[in-house]
Amino acid sequence: MKKIWKQKIVWLAAAALLLVGSISLPKAMAYFTTYASAGGGVEINISNTTNEVEEKVDGLIKEIRLENTSAQEEYVRVKVFCGSEFSLAYTNDSGKWSQGEGEYWYYSDIVKPGEITEPLLAAITVPDGHKDNFDVIVVEESVPVLYAEDGSPYADWSLRADSDIMGEEAE
Repeated sequence: MKKIWKQKIVWLAAAALLLVGSISLPKAMAYFTTYASAGGGVEINISNTTNEVEEKVDGLIKEIRLENTSAQEEYVRVKVFCGSEFSLAYTNDSGKWSQGEGEYWYYSDIVKPGEITEPLLAAITVPDGHKDNFDVIVVEESVPVLYAEDGSPYADWSLRADSDIMGEEAE
């Protein structure tokens, strides 16, 4: 009689285990069979493209031009640094450069591959005693031209410096 009860307990335990397993099986199958697919593509070029900065110095005036050396249209901006005891004054005969936030000078036109910007002139005022001992540093930044839904171009200066999108923007 004990043997029959042991067999019943084993069979009931096996049946309970099978029942629990069959209840959770659809969830497990759904987990392992769910997938997603994507279509289309965007070419991404992960590299640092640096435009060519052309600087000509005439006395205490530095003429700054940028050449787009990338394969895409870009917006460009520059920032000029010098020591705190010096002051800078900018002139821009073309009217295409304008000062924006963060002391950057933004070029208003799209710069196409191989094109060079109009000059931005930075004149430095040097106090006596420093005439032969100072540096004026020009930093350029660029971003690819992006287009809004209505087709108007814009610049997104928050893009990461180590990636640029070739072609259309990813959706």
